[in-house]
Amino acid sequence: MKNEQMALLFSEATPYIQKYHGKTLVIKYGGNAMVNDTLKLAVMNDLVTLTLLGVRVVLVHGGGPAINEMLARVGKQSRFVGGLRYTDKETMDIVQQVLAGQVNKDLVALLKGRGVGLCGMDGHMITCRRKTDADLGFVGEIEKVNTALIDHLLDDSFIPVIATVGMDRDGVPFNINADTAAAEIAVALHAEKLVSMTDIAGLLYDKNDETTLIPEVELGDIERYKREGVIAGGMLPKIEGMADAIRKGVREAVIIDGRVPHSILLEMFSDRGAGTMFYRQD
Repeated sequence: MKNEQMALLFSEATPYIQKYHGKTLVIKYGGNAMVNDTLKLAVMNDLVTLTLLGVRVVLVHGGGPAINEMLARVGKQSRFVGGLRYTDKETMDIVQQVLAGQVNKDLVALLKGRGVGLCGMDGHMITCRRKTDADLGFVGEIEKVNTALIDHLLDDSFIPVIATVGMDRDGVPFNINADTAAAEIAVALHAEKLVSMTDIAGLLYDKNDETTLIPEVELGDIERYKREGVIAGGMLPKIEGMADAIRKGVREAVIIDGRVPHSILLEMFSDRGAGTMFYRQD
């Protein structure tokens, strides 16, 4: 890169660095965007860069592919209902081991001493009850997010890395959809921005054609997109969580493509942005 290009890049980024300095950013890192080790390292480096620039970064992660792989090893088939994983007792044990163990610590190891691995059971961070609107087994519906531990780590410039396993008031663990958990954590932290990094370009009108990317969605259009089948399957909890976060005070929410190198920096610090932004008209 020539010196002139570098100067232009920093000039473009400066107002965004000022905008987000001292603000909280919650990033949901999707399981399917985590399968490429080179990209995963680039994402973790970007999160360290954001922290060094004064952004308070919280990473909430899934781990669907790793869970599917472990279930296959023990001869269990993955099953989904409305975009959510059906979780019986044996599956819950595997989810807890894989998410709060292997996946969580692998991410922490890439954060150069900045990351601290947690799950929703630590410090009573995520209290939940059994989800009752569908037969999903040990899938939790969040009742409360306690941010005391997260705030403590952010104040010391650490990056909390949160696996979405919560528990009820009796200490029974529950699997919580990572998109839903990220949205609730963003609300509880009064976050400036909620970003969902996944393995697609954003919300597509035709899921098989990335040229049909929908760059902006007003909350009032979500129900129409559901009726048209544009928002379906795994996109349902993702977008419902983002919409709920905006209604409860999070200023910005966006889905970006985690397969694109440095997509998080492009979204945060450039005029171009990335993916699909969700907003409320008022």
